Amino acid sequence: MRKELPMTASVLALMAGTVVFAFGGSRIRANAGSDARGQSAATSYAKYCVTCHGRDGRSKTSKGRRNHARNLADADWQGAVSDERVFNSIANGRGKMPAFSKKMSDAEIDALVSYVRALH
Repeated sequence: MRKELPMTASVLALMAGTVVFAFGGSRIRANAGSDARGQSAATSYAKYCVTCHGRDGRSKTSKGRRNHARNLADADWQGAVSDERVFNSIANGRGKMPAFSKKMSDAEIDALVSYVRALH
């Protein structure tokens, strides 16, 4: 009788990293860590997001408070929002948040979606 081994977190993460989802014409890659040019999502987040959302995503910066930036680490929000919506918000802007589709590639935005998901 063959004994089945439980999947470890690293095996699941590896499998998740190979899955590609398509939402509304935009490609969202699960567990993407960097874009096609190798720029890390952390670098993109630091460049475009930290001033409002803060390093931890909780929007406790002066600019974040002034602009009512979303708390990206909020578990309720993380559970309610889809990857497609996060991608579209980054690409097209939302409320006072500017659009970044002209500053970032789809691959950079994909990686940033995964980075935002890890902030909870």
